[in-house]
Amino acid sequence: MKKGIVRKSTGSWYEVKTQDGKILSCRIKGKLRLNDSDLTNPVAVGDVVLLDGEGDSVVISDIIDRKNYFVRESPKKQSDRHVLAANIDQVVLVVTISLPRTSLGFIDRLLVINELQGIKTVILFNKTDIQVPKHLKKQHEAVEIYKGLGYDCLETSFLNDGVEKIIPYLENKTSLITGHSGSGKSTLVNQLIPEIDLDTREISKKFQKGQHTTTYTCMYDLPSSGQVIDSPGIKELAMLNIDTAHIGHGFVEIRALENDCKYNNCLHINEPNCAVKEALEKGSIHQSRYNSYINIIEELQKKRHY
Repeated sequence: MKKGIVRKSTGSWYEVKTQDGKILSCRIKGKLRLNDSDLTNPVAVGDVVLLDGEGDSVVISDIIDRKNYFVRESPKKQSDRHVLAANIDQVVLVVTISLPRTSLGFIDRLLVINELQGIKTVILFNKTDIQVPKHLKKQHEAVEIYKGLGYDCLETSFLNDGVEKIIPYLENKTSLITGHSGSGKSTLVNQLIPEIDLDTREISKKFQKGQHTTTYTCMYDLPSSGQVIDSPGIKELAMLNIDTAHIGHGFVEIRALENDCKYNNCLHINEPNCAVKEALEKGSIHQSRYNSYINIIEELQKKRHY
């Protein structure tokens, strides 16, 4: 039985690289199809899989247990989750303060998802060269917030000078590149690996939003070492199947204070002697981060009632 890593997923066919370096096109064996699950795809890019068969009839017969996986809300059904990539070392989040706009709430949601799985996040603030002064000011403020929390942040322009300083963060790692459509994900991959020449488009002038260019999730080898996974743009990040009591663990500054609260089950909203609320009042927790925390809690509580 052969073993390989899934390099591309179209939803029906999967490109798998075997241990001896061969690239095979495979389908899924029937028993792997999902039943009674909110995951829309049984196999994802980055999965280590076992293969049966020869020639044109190779099938994926089993999946080795994942160390982690990154999900987004299914574009077809909001209550379902779609796995973008599995067994990754880090997520590289490409954001733009404008053209198109990435909200701090979106960044915080992604950070929470990664923190809860122990996945490292690198934040790239792209299109620095074309931001107007008021947006540059917002960008610098955001960088200050996230750097202060311990996250690696880079201010970049992929079409000019931003790519070379990113490479050291990617070496010897499997990195998922993600963010909104139009933020520059495919442009980044093109700069890192020019020969693949991914399609890119300008953002919609009418709606100031990105247009989808990547339709399938694909893994590519970097020229030096490591792999990057290019994925379709994400509109929203849904917080599915997470208990409200665990959300605080996804915020590094809240996690650091949780043991100082009077009550073990403190949600840091209206409880007395709450260390998190006290830190917020003193300014050691940023208001935007606390707002994101409350928004996620309220969203999860609302879903519980349906």
